[in-house]
Amino acid sequence: MSVQFTFELEHRDRSTAGRLGRLCTPHGVIETPVFSPVGTQATVKTLTPRELTELGATLILANTYHLYLRPGPELIARLGGLHRFMAWEGPILTDSGGFQVFSLANLRRVDDKGVLFRSHIDGSEHLLTPEKATAIQELLGADIIMAFDECASPMDRPQAEEAMHRTHRWAERCLATHQRRDQALFGIVQGGAFADLREESARVLSSMPFAGYGIGGLAVGEPKDVTWAMVDVTAPRLPEEKPRYLMGVGSPEDLVEAVSRGIDMFDSVLPTRLARNGAVFTREGRLNLRNAQFAEDPRPIEEHCCCYTCQHFSRAYLRHLLAAGEITGLVLNTIHNLAFLMDLMADIRTAIREDRLAAFKAEFLGRYVPVDEASRLRSRELYGRRRRREEDA
Repeated sequence: MSVQFTFELEHRDRSTAGRLGRLCTPHGVIETPVFSPVGTQATVKTLTPRELTELGATLILANTYHLYLRPGPELIARLGGLHRFMAWEGPILTDSGGFQVFSLANLRRVDDKGVLFRSHIDGSEHLLTPEKATAIQELLGADIIMAFDECASPMDRPQAEEAMHRTHRWAERCLATHQRRDQALFGIVQGGAFADLREESARVLSSMPFAGYGIGGLAVGEPKDVTWAMVDVTAPRLPEEKPRYLMGVGSPEDLVEAVSRGIDMFDSVLPTRLARNGAVFTREGRLNLRNAQFAEDPRPIEEHCCCYTCQHFSRAYLRHLLAAGEITGLVLNTIHNLAFLMDLMADIRTAIREDRLAAFKAEFLGRYVPVDEASRLRSRELYGRRRRREEDA
């Protein structure tokens, strides 16, 4: 049965480029801006679907590459599709597998036909094409699926330009292959860290009838000022009436920044990965609960947080669980980090509705101290050295 996929812009913030919207899918309505927890293997690590619902999650991302290799899309389809397989009743987004093919697998060949690679699990050889990536996602049955794209180093212009043109050709093939009308197919803008390529990619893909547009190939190690420069040249050139999805972004400060620049959708493994390593979010920045200073700390992670973890457990107890290697500690940290982001996105939506996102952003970023500022500066320095070498070559 065909189910209409719609996106409606409800309000535009007067102080920034922030947008408030409603994304209607066959499995429910998504209020945007929205952050999607990542369920790589058809599960958000350490949490059940019921816990995710209680946290307020409205969209989950699953990974095409991993589910293709194990347990296989045909098996999932036979068992009723991804929603039934993972017992999640809400909307699901699947990526195309492009990023994982280029980052995890043993690449054998990349050409216009597709990507030949060896599985990181058992070394078996596979050819992933735009047609196959689309067919896999149709078998999985997600509400939103992504076109197959080529991910290149954002700082290598020849590589970025070649990958961008190939991504455009693959996008046309994904559109031609796509059959399921109850799924929304999104295109992905590429172009590396080069404004003219990003502009060209946004223009070319906007001419194609996608239901929405991802911005890919960013948040992969480039300096943050480069990330935001690329978002600034890309987002305004995408169709205003369709959702804009900045892929792989999930730190609190980046979510606030990106929404103010006109982005509607996000995903990242960051909050769950940090939680499993003992790092948790607060309005002042991250805490590393493994540190000895928390051994006798009776306070919750955050005083005014309403999540289950903060309402019942102390920093001292959470540190004890981590030191003892208890799985409960990972669960409780994950609950808090995702609750923090769900609450943050709700606060952002309220700020947009009330035309005060600029003030909210200034106040939030004035309090929140990123722990990776030093690494950002080192990354910026490294990036500058690479660009100078390329210019001198």
